[in-house]
Amino acid sequence: MKADPILLAGSKAKGKRPQYFDAPESDRLLSMLMALASDVAVMRERLDTVERLLDSKGVVTRADIETFRPDRDAAYERGLLHRELVARLLRGVQQDMEGLAQAEPAVEEVSRRLRDS
Repeated sequence: MKADPILLAGSKAKGKRPQYFDAPESDRLLSMLMALASDVAVMRERLDTVERLLDSKGVVTRADIETFRPDRDAAYERGLLHRELVARLLRGVQQDMEGLAQAEPAVEEVSRRLRDS
């Protein structure tokens, strides 16, 4: 029996839903964004498959697409595309994290600097 993807998408996961933000709406938005990003990544892979098949064969069937297996170079290029996509999606988060890492020094550190200067 083939699984119904619409029913599966609506099913509730077991256990407590992870919470990353104070507002549950933000967590839901993040979940939707990650699902969309996943779909974009899959679409990009399928487009890459179609382009590679057209380059090599000049014609493409659905079966060609479904059975295509990328070679090592193609897999590497796809890996880079995924990394670039994730980097663009999470650029703001990364910048926030870098900002936290470069946060102002602790009061004790400022005090020590003032004392030693």
